[in-house]
Amino acid sequence: MIGALKQLEAGRKAEDVAREVGVSKYTIYAWKAKYGGMDVSEAQEAKQLRDENVRLKKLVVDLSLDKEMLKAVIAKNGWSS
Repeated sequence: MIGALKQLEAGRKAEDVAREVGVSKYTIYAWKAKYGGMDVSEAQEAKQLRDENVRLKKLVVDLSLDKEMLKAVIAKNGWSS
């Protein structure tokens, strides 16, 4: 991905780079918007941060569901004060 963007920056046409990489030219433009100006390590770090963010969001959802289930059990059993 970064290699394709480097070729684009070097002056090659998006259509040619896309054909060579096996994606559409619109994908190349999306990559450019998202990763333009980054080097490989920065792109890897951004991907790791996105993956960690997804994992944490799932964790929050699971904990929220657990909390709601416990509230329902407490209310049903009349344990609340």
